[in-house]
Amino acid sequence: MTARLWLGLAAAYGFLAVALGAFGAHALKTRLEVDQLATYRTGVEYLFWHALALLAVGLLAGQRALPGLHYAGLGFALGILLFSGSLFALSLTGIRAFGPITPIGGLLLLAGWASLLVAVLRGDAAWG
Repeated sequence: MTARLWLGLAAAYGFLAVALGAFGAHALKTRLEVDQLATYRTGVEYLFWHALALLAVGLLAGQRALPGLHYAGLGFALGILLFSGSLFALSLTGIRAFGPITPIGGLLLLAGWASLLVAVLRGDAAWG
């Protein structure tokens, strides 16, 4: 069940990355200031790359029962919401209150990568 969850989230986030990237490139290109558009693009890039990270977590979880993969998936899923979500909100609204949320999301993304590393290293014997 966990593998299916991470794969489903990876697909949903991947879809959103493409849709929001296209939206930014076409609809927002002339409506946002250069710095706002750069912030928006950063949100799209992190969304895309971490959708791929969730895909890897889902694929690994389907192959091996590595307990730390659950924490990696949580870190990536929540990190995407807070990091990319806050950047989208900041760039689209200009409300600076969204800014402090971004580093929390970044820490969750880092935790996801660290958990993935630990899961793979601890599960080394299971890889044969």
